Amino acid sequence: MEKSSDGFVRADQIDLKSLDEQLEKHLSRAWTMEKNKKKQPDSDSTTAEAATRQRQEWEIDPSKLIIKGVLARGTFGTVHRGVYDGQDVAVKLLDWGEEGHRTDAEIASLRAAFTQEVAVWHKLDHPNVTKFIGATMGSSGLNIQTENGQIGMPSNICCVVVEYLPGGALKSYLIKNRRRKLAFKVVVQMALDLSRGLSYLHSQKIVHRDVKTENMLLDKTRTVKIADFGVARVEASNPSDMTGETGTLGYMAPEVLNGSPYNRKCDVYSFGICLWEMYCCDMPYPDLSFSEVTSAVVRQNLRPEIPRCCPGSLANVMKRCWDANPDKRPEMDEVVSMLEAIDTSKGGGMIPLDQNQGCLCFRKYRGP
Repeated sequence: MEKSSDGFVRADQIDLKSLDEQLEKHLSRAWTMEKNKKKQPDSDSTTAEAATRQRQEWEIDPSKLIIKGVLARGTFGTVHRGVYDGQDVAVKLLDWGEEGHRTDAEIASLRAAFTQEVAVWHKLDHPNVTKFIGATMGSSGLNIQTENGQIGMPSNICCVVVEYLPGGALKSYLIKNRRRKLAFKVVVQMALDLSRGLSYLHSQKIVHRDVKTENMLLDKTRTVKIADFGVARVEASNPSDMTGETGTLGYMAPEVLNGSPYNRKCDVYSFGICLWEMYCCDMPYPDLSFSEVTSAVVRQNLRPEIPRCCPGSLANVMKRCWDANPDKRPEMDEVVSMLEAIDTSKGGGMIPLDQNQGCLCFRKYRGP
């Protein structure tokens, strides 16, 4: 739900036309059955039951959902705090037909993206992947709880319900520690969390395609969990089936920026940028426009500058992950092994700019 502004790509509006054919067929079939069921109440009950069964795997009971205050806002809707069946949750509400400004084709594409996200997410089970609880598409039983009582929602509202993670986005956590920086052991542990989550996704043949610190959330113990599968897709057996600029400025691999075929190694590249960001608590290429970054990354092999105080073991992981040649990048399970082998007992964290650049690289108490 990233805002679109100069020099940035908003992931939730990209690549909707190239959604998996299987998911598009599923969407069309499910909605056709639902439409026919409403028009012909006495039609074949077997067909209606089949449509219901298709959605039972991930559909929530709206009567068990309490929607509370807003956590974040975006073009297509909002993310709210909530409670589902007694559990704290985050609720992503999407409204695609607002005031009739969108065409039927646009709404169909957005619904297809919604179905894609649900189809990918509901099957996943890993400690470093945000837990999916359920979803509903076009339910009339949704209400938002306010100080003045309950407000009913339009029937075209759809929602995704996931576990609530009180630590917020990893990006925000890094910004808070921009001056002080993070202790080396914290950097490596967070990197391990993210790499293990991505390794799991890749083992399930899922390419996230928008790996960035804004899409990583923290629980109360500061464990990193991957979120936002809005542009994720099952990896195609034919690499040429996966093309198009999908992702976010600064994290996109050269082959993605180029519009060339790509595979799961685009996530490995993005992980390398995230690793640099976790170590430095800074943004990659803050002063460059989209076109400048695209040109420099692809043609001049531009990468973030690794600080001299960064231990070689960690710097090596960054460099291998963001190699211009996807074939030379490691698989994520190899990245996990490399990170597990790093010794954090002697420190090695980033030195704040306002501190002496001497032996402070090894101060164990730096960072939270």
